[in-house]
Amino acid sequence: MTIQENSIVRQRDKETYAVVPHVPCGVITPDTLRKIADVSEKYEAAALKITSAARIAIVGLKEEDVAKAWEDLAMVPGQAVGKVVRSIKACPGTTFCSMAKQDALTLGMTLDEKYHGMELPSKTKMSVSGCQNQCAENCIKDASLAGTKNGWTLMAGGIGSGRPRLADIIAENLETEEALAMFDRLVTYYKENGKKLERLGRMIDRVGLDVVKAAVAGEKAAA
Repeated sequence: MTIQENSIVRQRDKETYAVVPHVPCGVITPDTLRKIADVSEKYEAAALKITSAARIAIVGLKEEDVAKAWEDLAMVPGQAVGKVVRSIKACPGTTFCSMAKQDALTLGMTLDEKYHGMELPSKTKMSVSGCQNQCAENCIKDASLAGTKNGWTLMAGGIGSGRPRLADIIAENLETEEALAMFDRLVTYYKENGKKLERLGRMIDRVGLDVVKAAVAGEKAAA
């Protein structure tokens, strides 16, 4: 297995490392959980940490054990650092949750398969929520979809950092295929127009929300 640097994180002690296997939308099987536990015990990891991206980081590995741990895991690495799509967070949606209005988990898996690890101007976080409770934290994600009884709401520009920014609504009441198409146009516009290390929300502030809305809708912005 090729080890991706974006999935290996040097720790505070500057001697040990964390590795971050990919767990799409936070859904994991008992067998995979056992494998992670076995590898952690074998290489005497300091801790297992459930991350904000709903993955499980194996923390405190010695440098000489990192490659062997990845080989034993035989899992796709998660994108933990770098100018890439880091994660797609999804709530249980109509698959499991009685409050959900839309199938967030299936749509989240679709986005994960297409965008996880994609190189973009800056780190990018995505999410899908099945209702307006937005358990997947749409308001602070770069690009997201939230379900309502009338379809999907596309949101963009959220940033949960020291200089936070709430996401803007780009479009509402979208059918699933339309939502996926507009989501893709949003990502493409950001890829083509974002400056290096510029988060999507900062790009929206720079070029204007109406310009981004028009591009995502496949139109030209009004002069």
